[in-house]
Amino acid sequence: MDWPGTWDTMAQFLRDLSTRLPRKPDAIVVVSGHWEEAVPTVTASAQPALIYDYYGFPPHTYELKYPAPGAPDVARAIRLLLQENGLPSAQDDTRGLDHGVFIPFMLAFPDADIPVVELSLRTDMDPQAHIAIGRAIAPLRDRNILIVGTGMSYHNLRHFMSGSPTTNQAAQDFDTWLATATCAPAPERDRLLTHWDTAPGARVSHPREEHLLPLMVAAGAAGPDQGQRIYADTVLGKPLSGFQFG
Repeated sequence: MDWPGTWDTMAQFLRDLSTRLPRKPDAIVVVSGHWEEAVPTVTASAQPALIYDYYGFPPHTYELKYPAPGAPDVARAIRLLLQENGLPSAQDDTRGLDHGVFIPFMLAFPDADIPVVELSLRTDMDPQAHIAIGRAIAPLRDRNILIVGTGMSYHNLRHFMSGSPTTNQAAQDFDTWLATATCAPAPERDRLLTHWDTAPGARVSHPREEHLLPLMVAAGAAGPDQGQRIYADTVLGKPLSGFQFG
């Protein structure tokens, strides 16, 4: 991001992420905070392009490449699993990968040789529904398919980018709560995440929850696996966390 020092810890975390996996995934299903549809929708292109859905960045950031293949067979499997669980779905044969996918993946999986399918959020932002989506696609894990949620544990850009310290305590309160909730045993985890907006500092940290909901899908796919916090950082005064299941 041409912002020396600010994102170095996150960048190193992403570079090391693949070393935490038991083996190289055969494919990756990723839920980003940058795609919403009325029903869960999958990318079905065999060669997805990139969507440069950001504004005002240096020119070279619009020339970045991440030529990972798609996986139409995995897209079909996702839709079948959703259907078996009574959940409607759709596919998009032309949509590419947004920056919530290719930016972190350029660091985490730099060879771009693992097929990637992106799965949208639902526009209704229902946390329980997103946990159910994750639960439905959990069998993909048995096929050595990695399920990833990309977003941010704190996403109030107005306060974040201004560097205002006035909401730091609320952000810390929410981060503490989120770690407790995400690392709780599965039934309690799902209950707490469903009611995330009642947590201390919740709406200060997420005026709109699209960057939090990818975590709900990942948690739903975790089954009984307990979460653990594997990333913790403070950026511009705001705590950030990342979690892994299994």
